[in-house]
Amino acid sequence: MKIQDITPAEGSRKRNKRVGRGVGSGHGKTSCKGHKGQKARSGGTTGLGFEGGQMPLQRRLPKRGFKNHFGIEYAVINLDKINGLTGMDMITPEILMEQRIIKNMKDGLKVLGDGKIERPVTVKATAFSNSAAEKIAAAGGKAEVI
Repeated sequence: MKIQDITPAEGSRKRNKRVGRGVGSGHGKTSCKGHKGQKARSGGTTGLGFEGGQMPLQRRLPKRGFKNHFGIEYAVINLDKINGLTGMDMITPEILMEQRIIKNMKDGLKVLGDGKIERPVTVKATAFSNSAAEKIAAAGGKAEVI
């Protein structure tokens, strides 16, 4: 669709406002822009966040925090969720994505040690917390780092 293809709705009787076509039209001389000033001029729109010369809000507020662009952000899962997955001896990130337990893998999967695991299971993940690795080993399973 192009701008020249746009037409008024069927049955519409509204006319376009034709500005700058003489004083008799009612929209002549200043073309409905008033007298002088920034908004009357071509390209005279203010930028986003402009407050008339006053220091804008985004510059008045202090900068806070730090975002490490090289940091690794893991998708996390606790042992109680893994214990709830019955009928599986091997648990991988792909299985967890398929089961919709994890929605976004981010930079990998980290298994945390909250909860108990009561059966031997092999868990493959990018990282394990110390407590999670100990609990998996104590249950007779294996914690494999991918």
